[in-house]
Amino acid sequence: MSKFTGKGKKRTPGISTASLPDIIFMLLFFFMVVTVMRELDPQVKVVQPNATETEKLQKKALVDYINVGPPFDARYGTEPKIQLDDAFADVEEIPIWIKQNRDARKEAEQPLITTSLKVDKDAKMGIVTDIKQELRESNALKINYSTLQGSVYDK
Repeated sequence: MSKFTGKGKKRTPGISTASLPDIIFMLLFFFMVVTVMRELDPQVKVVQPNATETEKLQKKALVDYINVGPPFDARYGTEPKIQLDDAFADVEEIPIWIKQNRDARKEAEQPLITTSLKVDKDAKMGIVTDIKQELRESNALKINYSTLQGSVYDK
């Protein structure tokens, strides 16, 4: 008869790191695919006003943004400027921009396009009225005002 010696301590095997590079590359590719780059470079400073009754837009792909505010670069002055896409524009250029954006989308999506105004809270209402008048003449009647959620009195 032989004696079994089972009194020795069993060690747990070490964790295999052979698949670690595969996991790292999968994560890298995942973040490369899902990361959305900023489409526009803001050239105007927009400090949005606060509002209490706000709603989130459902389809942001169907939103065209018009930014209004003082330029970051002092060469352009301190008066509020209109930014359409990546360039400054005059009020008269808005109908052309609206038509280009409509033509770039499918025909079924065109009635669903919303024009969002991101206006600095210190901007004069005259420039906003001029923009709204040009939008009305371009038949871009779905207008949204971008604001921050919360009351002015919360602060």
